[in-house]
Amino acid sequence: MTALYRKYRPQGFDDVFGQEPVVRTLRNAVSAGNVRQAYLFAGPRGTGKTSLARILAKALNCAHGPTPDPDGTCHACVAIAAGTSLDVVEMDAASQRGIDDIREIRERVVMQPVEGRYKVYILDEAHQLTDAAFNALLKLIEEPPPHLVFVFCTTDLGKMLPTVRSRCQTFVFSRPRLPELVQVLRRVADGEGIE
Repeated sequence: MTALYRKYRPQGFDDVFGQEPVVRTLRNAVSAGNVRQAYLFAGPRGTGKTSLARILAKALNCAHGPTPDPDGTCHACVAIAAGTSLDVVEMDAASQRGIDDIREIRERVVMQPVEGRYKVYILDEAHQLTDAAFNALLKLIEEPPPHLVFVFCTTDLGKMLPTVRSRCQTFVFSRPRLPELVQVLRRVADGEGIE
């Protein structure tokens, strides 16, 4: 049995509720081919930071892309949704926070993507990286290979190093409003056959 949050996790930009300015900006960037090398998604837990990072990875690596409307059925989209894509690496910076973990990233990023156009690194709880790890990452953020995109997700924007923040396009996520929550709950209830 799959947990509801995983079963109903947004799979495309249209499925994301409550973050319209972020979604609009990312869709426009992908459409125009103006994708940045580093993004910083900040906001409270449960606001869709990691989900949106995965959707961005799909948009960049979809077989029909880069496209703001990934089809969700090509091999790249299916692998990213399942968490098995070799081109999308999701790390929990709360447990992999040291300089050795960042050195491992630095060694891997020089390799080209396996099947997509981009290698996307999603660092969840990025504010928990050590200062030494951030400094090791800084050079990579400043001069990344053209196929590399970083997405830093954090619940504590104030703990992110200013030097890292200055090199990222930052999006601040807000808590969804009540009508948006009702809309999501209605979709879950309909999917589960609950009145």
